[in-house]
Amino acid sequence: MRVDLFLKACGLVKRRTIAREMCDSGRVQINGHEAKPSKELKPGNRVALQFATKSIEFDVLALPEGKSVQKAKVQYLYRIIA
Repeated sequence: MRVDLFLKACGLVKRRTIAREMCDSGRVQINGHEAKPSKELKPGNRVALQFATKSIEFDVLALPEGKSVQKAKVQYLYRIIA
């Protein structure tokens, strides 16, 4: 699954456009490397997001099956590290 779709589906960003802009500006890293919006995520990848006021680092545990996920199931998709 593309990183921009994953961020949107999990609710980490509100819109896919915002996720794409974050990737284009270098604020998304996968396993320590800058990620483009089309970069494919796999379980086991470590993702770092840099927002304006905070940073989040998490491990991908599973990929969602569709474009959206119920809030109760989001906790099974990633684990926040920092």
